[in-house]
Amino acid sequence: MTGMNFPRALALLLLVTIAGHSAQAQNQWVPLFNGKDINDWIVKIHHHETGDNYGNTFRVQDSTIQVRYDQYGDNFNEQFGHLYYKTPFSYYHLQLEYRFTGQWMKSAPVYTLLNSGVMYHSQDPRTMPKEQDWPISIEMQFLAGLDDGQPRPTGNMCSPGTHIVYKGKLDTRHCINSSSKTFDKNEWIKAELIVLGDSLITHIINGDTVLQYSKPQIGGPVVNRYDPRQKQDGKVLSSGYIALQSEGQEIDFRNIRIKNLAPAQGK
Repeated sequence: MTGMNFPRALALLLLVTIAGHSAQAQNQWVPLFNGKDINDWIVKIHHHETGDNYGNTFRVQDSTIQVRYDQYGDNFNEQFGHLYYKTPFSYYHLQLEYRFTGQWMKSAPVYTLLNSGVMYHSQDPRTMPKEQDWPISIEMQFLAGLDDGQPRPTGNMCSPGTHIVYKGKLDTRHCINSSSKTFDKNEWIKAELIVLGDSLITHIINGDTVLQYSKPQIGGPVVNRYDPRQKQDGKVLSSGYIALQSEGQEIDFRNIRIKNLAPAQGK
């Protein structure tokens, strides 16, 4: 500290230390699920008002968020559900583990067998009418094998009311398969989603990058009975809500955490 008085040097050291702690805090993983309850989450189920956890669909047990249908009776009645974290995000790295388990409701559409996912850049669930079936969002789709010898990759992209740019071109397909291998029911799978606003999106399954695309934007079908003010086709999506899906297949989620990447992007 030659040539610098002690108080000034101490102040400088303090500033450097504070800046270091701040950068470290911005680079830390933050749990979205506390392992105890879903008080930080918002439920929206088709045919029900926002906040109505019909049939105790989303519940917590053994430090997991469980999706169950034991109170539904015999008719699923297209009661597609989503559990939204309370805060929207833009630039982030999301990690979670999922496991298909239990039963599939045979009254649900056949495509929902061993099928679920996590939605991102979703509209606020409080902007969804009671009879809107799916949120305007992008989905990282989760699938398990059907024991038929056919490949069934997971970590795919689906797009209710949206489009993406894939391999440099606007792609209007509802779903695009990833390059992942097929995984079985009852197997815990680690899924990661790296979202850079309205730029690059990366899907990772068990440590392997399986899909990349960019420019998520509003457009296209699949979503029904929405508020027209929410569906501005062509609008690029740079932020939104994260939601776990319920569409007829029982599934568990755990170890849900997020890392804020906005500071690293200068946002």
